[in-house]
Amino acid sequence: MKPNNKNVGLLVLVAALGYFVDIYDLIIFSIVRIQSFEDIGVPAALMRAEGEYVLNMQMAGLLLGGVIWGILADKYGRIKVLFGSILLYSLANIYNGFVQDVNTYAIIRFIAGIGLAGELGAGITLVSEAMSKHKRGYGTMIVAGVGVLGAILAYYISEWFDWRTAYFVGGGMGLLLLFMRVGTFESGLYEQTSRKTDIQKGSLQLLFRSKERILRYFYCLCIGLPIWFVVGVLVTQAPEIGKALQADTVLSAGKGVMFTYLGISIGDFLAGLLSQVLKSRKKVVFMCQILILVSSFFYLNSTGITEVKFMILAFVMGLGVGYWATFVTISAEQFGTNLRATVATTAPNFVRGALIPSTLFYGYLVRIWGIVPAAMTTITILSAIAIFALSRLKESFDKDLNYDEE
Repeated sequence: MKPNNKNVGLLVLVAALGYFVDIYDLIIFSIVRIQSFEDIGVPAALMRAEGEYVLNMQMAGLLLGGVIWGILADKYGRIKVLFGSILLYSLANIYNGFVQDVNTYAIIRFIAGIGLAGELGAGITLVSEAMSKHKRGYGTMIVAGVGVLGAILAYYISEWFDWRTAYFVGGGMGLLLLFMRVGTFESGLYEQTSRKTDIQKGSLQLLFRSKERILRYFYCLCIGLPIWFVVGVLVTQAPEIGKALQADTVLSAGKGVMFTYLGISIGDFLAGLLSQVLKSRKKVVFMCQILILVSSFFYLNSTGITEVKFMILAFVMGLGVGYWATFVTISAEQFGTNLRATVATTAPNFVRGALIPSTLFYGYLVRIWGIVPAAMTTITILSAIAIFALSRLKESFDKDLNYDEE
């Protein structure tokens, strides 16, 4: 099917709404954890440990799903993966609304995690390949900018309804999204590659066969390292950090996450727009790294911080980590069509998984120096690694994507 502007617009809309539902479902557990655990009878003393268990199961699903969906997208098509992942996590979230015990909860979050892993990478790859090289930054900007607003909806749905309904809403939105499939089309670049029988498609062996290719992939992962530390530690652990900063009240992690995601949404739009204006993705990511460092240091040096100041800083830090879509786009643009979806799908999920060693390192420093110095040191190291990795990658703006890895 030959794409026209209307079809491309529909494709961008479907990918954006898919990511919107993806983000909603990705963070809904963190928002309704306490309410849901109380309802199914988890003792207060076990809530933290059981919460980590369920969240780690979801993370394991994301890591496994990133590999599975990435390979499938390069072997069988981006559209199939985009809608297969939506169907899986939608059904999982509907079932999640019926769970009665922690183990079932964890298993369903694992399955949902597998489904959630395929959405962003497949969507960004599809939009990048379907649009002209001069305008694809606008497409990926819309996908991510609209997508992260799902976090804000998740917060309000959890405030308005009970936790089971919140899961039903997430699953229902995903199933409704499947009906929008009419009019979408497969990437022309993928269709060309799929007809070739002399090249490997979606092969991890091919990805890791060359030292240069391994380093290229590693550098792509590294530029995303600071993102989830900001969200997962600096904002999520706001009550503990606020106490260390002698805050005048207990800082709300829930409100902080909401304002951070609002910043990420606007940041994604700004990063995409700036990359088009500057004709460079690398310059934009570098600017974001500087904003992350400045805003994080300002936050971590705010003795006596108020709740209002925290929410403002959470928003500004969100602007800094709002290069999420640009990071995934860079990853997609660094590789040929036969490996593009594998990289674009695994990269964001491996970066999410990298939060585990980051927090372990941070926890080690906390025991030695305390919360604030540990946080400042960790975010500095992560941003330094990201900036170095960025310097090793070639500029991918306006790059012709019509090629394969051999």
